[in-house]
Amino acid sequence: MKVLLANKFLFNNGGAEAVLLQERMFLTSSGADVIDFAMQHERNIESRYANHFVSRQEYRTGGHLAKIKSALALIHSREAVSKLASLIEETRPDLMHCHNIYHQLTPSIVGVAKSRGIPVVLTLHDSKPVCPVHTRMREDQLCSSCLAGDFHHVLMHRCADGSIAQSATLYMEAVIQRWFGSYEKVDRFLAPSQFMRESVLPRFAADRVQVLYNGVDVTGISASDRDKGYVLYCGRLAPGKGAETLLRAHEAADCRWPLVIAGSGPLADNLKAQFTRNVRFAGQLSGETLNETIAEASVVVVPSEWCENCPMSVLEAMAYGKAVIATRVGGIPELVDDRVTGLLFEPGNTDELRRHLDCLMSDAARRAGMGAAGRSRVEADFSLEKHNTELMAVYRSLVSERHSSH
Repeated sequence: MKVLLANKFLFNNGGAEAVLLQERMFLTSSGADVIDFAMQHERNIESRYANHFVSRQEYRTGGHLAKIKSALALIHSREAVSKLASLIEETRPDLMHCHNIYHQLTPSIVGVAKSRGIPVVLTLHDSKPVCPVHTRMREDQLCSSCLAGDFHHVLMHRCADGSIAQSATLYMEAVIQRWFGSYEKVDRFLAPSQFMRESVLPRFAADRVQVLYNGVDVTGISASDRDKGYVLYCGRLAPGKGAETLLRAHEAADCRWPLVIAGSGPLADNLKAQFTRNVRFAGQLSGETLNETIAEASVVVVPSEWCENCPMSVLEAMAYGKAVIATRVGGIPELVDDRVTGLLFEPGNTDELRRHLDCLMSDAARRAGMGAAGRSRVEADFSLEKHNTELMAVYRSLVSERHSSH
């Protein structure tokens, strides 16, 4: 089978890319012919198809005219359309699977594949097809206003950082993509959580949207009984991630346990200046250093305040046998069984988080039991093997339908 994988980045730049690269590795090892389509970037992994990649684009830079051109290009990329058409002509894929294609590649590429009879799969790493700002958050509250396609709300409420110009651009993007029917041409949407599936059902038919949870390689991770007595946060230091809520809860608990903050982002300097007692800002970790840091933690906290989909940080913590304290938001409650594999709290609730920290950090046996239950849950429901098996079933179904229709 020839599978064309489309994603703006071909390197590990975040959750979407982590899933993409996992699937790419699986397909390659299974004997599939993987065809890459991405944006040119010095961090990209090697690809024999790099000459077909679109030029590197950095948005929100340059003067006024440059920004206007960028705004138009993020809606419909003529370069992406042309280069993908050439790549398809050269490689003749059986199927195209899109991940994070917004802005640099644009959903316009969906029509290129469909016009050539190639089925298209799109993984919903966020709610972009039904929410122009992709977060489903307005004034720190879950918002459903645009889900059915009434995108004028993004203008009314200036959802893009309060900017009328940015909000207008995102409104125009959403309306034009609806006019082009880009998302209507997708054969199968893969939602990494039931929450994400329900988010898009007001716009798309139920039989086109299938839940496919992210998977973690449990064969490559052993449950760890190492417990060095620290609380761990792994994630971006950015708005909506809740790192400040955790730091305030730690402070309210009189900083009784070491807190390790593994991550970087725009809030890093401010948080480092505010919180200094018994906290270590480790920066962005990866590879073996990150693995060891998770393996030796007592609990892992995921305090997200914006809607998470199916965060790998939760699955990886559970795979290492760690109890997880996380927010009751988005797809997280589908992963963390409250009081079984971890504890859930309301987003932004510092006092509730402090109580959960007190509860688990004072009871090694309970957190070990929750960690063991989490490991069992990952093995049963969120293994990479299960993810890959279900992914291939989707591929085979669509390719079979294509062949039977000819």
